Amino acid sequence: MSDFHPQVPETPSFQSSNVTSIGNPPIAEVLQPEDETIQKSDNKEVKDAFATLIIERGHSAGFEFALSSDESNIGRWDADNGIFPDVDLDAHDVEAKVSRRHARIIRQNGKFLMEDLGSTNGTFINRGRRLIPGNSNVLNDGDEI
Repeated sequence: MSDFHPQVPETPSFQSSNVTSIGNPPIAEVLQPEDETIQKSDNKEVKDAFATLIIERGHSAGFEFALSSDESNIGRWDADNGIFPDVDLDAHDVEAKVSRRHARIIRQNGKFLMEDLGSTNGTFINRGRRLIPGNSNVLNDGDEI
């Protein structure tokens, strides 16, 4: 996936990879902005952004997305079923390891939280244990998701 960088006094960062389980290699991803919530910043700070996702691996390494909404859904676009995630990985997940409704990053009370939305292959922070769907997990600057 990508790195997450909340933009508070100093720009914290959360790294994200495309690993679906420990030991599996990451796949290359490119995140394309679909609306005002996610914007490609090309290493420039976006005025209204409070966090940044940065792709760390693959041919799109270094690609950044600014988050400016209190909730940002991550998944794959599916017009037939009305699924339009803020971070749309549909075109960049050829093996379909990312679920249509995969995960969510939430900004709440000055903290950033990660929540799995019941994804098939799971969500992991820093290649640790698989997140329990529906439970919020604190993200810290530099975390890999």
